[in-house]
Amino acid sequence: MKIGGLLMTFGVIALTGCILAPAETLIVKTADGKVRGKLINDGKVSAYQGIPYAAPPVGKLRWQAPQPVVSWNSVLDATKYGHRCAQDHVFADLVFKDSATPGDFGSEDCLTLNVYAPARESHNVKLPVMFWIHGGGYSGGASSEPRHNGDFLPLKGVVLVTINYRLGVFGFLALPELASEQRGASGNYGLMDMVAALSWVKKSIAAFGGDPDCVTIFGESAGSFAVSTLMAASSAQSLFHRAIGESGGALNSGTLSMDSLAVAGAKHAAWANEAGANTLDELRALSTEQILAMTAKKNGVRFRPVIDGKFLSESVLDAYKSGKQAKVPLLAGFNRDEDASLATGMTAEKWQALAKQRYSDKANAFLQLYPGLTDEVAMRSAADFGGDQFIAYGTWKWMEIDRKTGNKNIYRYKFDLGAPPSKFHPDSNAFHSDDIEYVFGTLDTRPGAVWRPEDYELSEQMMSYWTNFARTGNPNGVDGNGQRLPEWPKYADGDAVQHLDHPTTSRPDENRGRYEFWRSSEN
Repeated sequence: MKIGGLLMTFGVIALTGCILAPAETLIVKTADGKVRGKLINDGKVSAYQGIPYAAPPVGKLRWQAPQPVVSWNSVLDATKYGHRCAQDHVFADLVFKDSATPGDFGSEDCLTLNVYAPARESHNVKLPVMFWIHGGGYSGGASSEPRHNGDFLPLKGVVLVTINYRLGVFGFLALPELASEQRGASGNYGLMDMVAALSWVKKSIAAFGGDPDCVTIFGESAGSFAVSTLMAASSAQSLFHRAIGESGGALNSGTLSMDSLAVAGAKHAAWANEAGANTLDELRALSTEQILAMTAKKNGVRFRPVIDGKFLSESVLDAYKSGKQAKVPLLAGFNRDEDASLATGMTAEKWQALAKQRYSDKANAFLQLYPGLTDEVAMRSAADFGGDQFIAYGTWKWMEIDRKTGNKNIYRYKFDLGAPPSKFHPDSNAFHSDDIEYVFGTLDTRPGAVWRPEDYELSEQMMSYWTNFARTGNPNGVDGNGQRLPEWPKYADGDAVQHLDHPTTSRPDENRGRYEFWRSSEN
């Protein structure tokens, strides 16, 4: 009986040890304190979610640069996403996993990040780090969106970091009173958050198996604008070693263009006065919901990065022109149908009339580049024009200038494969943001889509290209099945563009004339 009892006790201890061991191996010591993660994707990936990288920017810290985290002594539960940053419901297709509360607008206490690493017994090896910056026009989005979750990309041998950063008015309010408080500069708090998160990576990512000396920043839309901007920001340049931009570059005067601090300050001061807040203290005393309600009014005020004289001492364009950007390998591109809305109902007659109205004496040159002899051709040209105006030209301009003054190791792509219809995107287009699920291997998170074999094949290729680039600065190599990827030549070599399609091919830039036309129209 005693022997049986002893054996039973030993068995319970042994069983308990088996249960506790995985949890103990999921405890990691960061520079601020210990965190406990969890296993996801059938135990293949270690996930650490909701780790604070800066103090909550609330109260007096609202509209200040991110402040250091107060370290903790106990083990922090890092098994759930931190709350997304405060935002209005700006895009219908944004889905979040950090809160299921209807009408939830997020929180200002949101400066957290997530780390995903291949599951293993120790973190002694150093893997490339991929640092994701979500899009959403600097006004929406979060690290908890299923389409860029960490279930699959780490299986390519990388450590993935995804972050929250302050958005909209909370991330980019620029006021004269704030400038007086902060040594002459204000705004750009969302960008400063990104730098703070990168600094966290520098200090703590080795504990998760990541190499702090091999960090790739990558993002889509506003995230891509941010990547190009961080390359120009001196405070960020030592914190990353490669860059990937998906649909967006901050060197253009169009989408998400930057104002000077004086111009933005005047607009934002008028907004605050209209809202009835006459002082900074009064503005800070308002609740999150009150401020969001004020920004939701259709008053035309937008909150986005500014040339503040401190974080950005000059325009991003001027920084690149003078070669002051980070000299790192760059992989960038855009999608075939970034904005096809203009194509709806377009006819040859309407298109030719639009060309004459908009470009007058340049109309013939415009129609050579964007032809419209038939309704079908006019619809395609309208989609091309809309995409060029919205995203493509600015992204092209970024690469074009960087290859003259930057690292020269530039790889350019165009995402051409039209996706199957889905809940939020009923047309079969390669629309803006279409590439995200392919890059992260998360196709099955898109509501309503019925995927084809070519979609999974392209996703495998893109995941491999992206992670190869993060590892070596060159996307070429093999995919997850050991098959050699279609060769991707450098952009500097004959204007080569990698067309991500079925099949993936490379050929010289076919649309350079369009972008040259846009550039000449700027002058």
